[in-house]
Amino acid sequence: MMLSINRQTTLSGARALKTLLLSAALISVGANSALAKTSDTPIHFAKGAISSVVTGKLNPKEQERWYRFNAAAAQYTIINIAPLAGTPETANVGVLHMPNGTQDGTKGGIIYQGCLPATGEYRLRIARNLMATQGKTAGYKAEVMVLPTFASKSLCETK
Repeated sequence: MMLSINRQTTLSGARALKTLLLSAALISVGANSALAKTSDTPIHFAKGAISSVVTGKLNPKEQERWYRFNAAAAQYTIINIAPLAGTPETANVGVLHMPNGTQDGTKGGIIYQGCLPATGEYRLRIARNLMATQGKTAGYKAEVMVLPTFASKSLCETK
């Protein structure tokens, strides 16, 4: 009988430890995610504007820069990354992280074109192409165009 009680106590202790470790891991992930989002540079659209341009330079030791903007599901969006004049390299990798957990992107030019899948905060990662870098300053000029919902309707309605 004593062996059975000790075994139950040990199993309960192991479960409690697992729960504690899982909770700590989730808190850590949440804190890191929140920290990453607060350091994102917001993309502002002027009143009535459908596009905004951001420019930047990644120093030789920087690999990426993050931006954020809010949009609604079914808004037609185009994101284009171009070289920045006067910089020896181009940060031409762009990845759009969606509020629903998916992501889409590619290298250079138009990195996203289509109807947004969810309403919420979108995060844009701009990075240097690690296969084509010589470790110099990499510049970029990114244009983010988000059509209003009414203008997106005919482009985004499912047929």
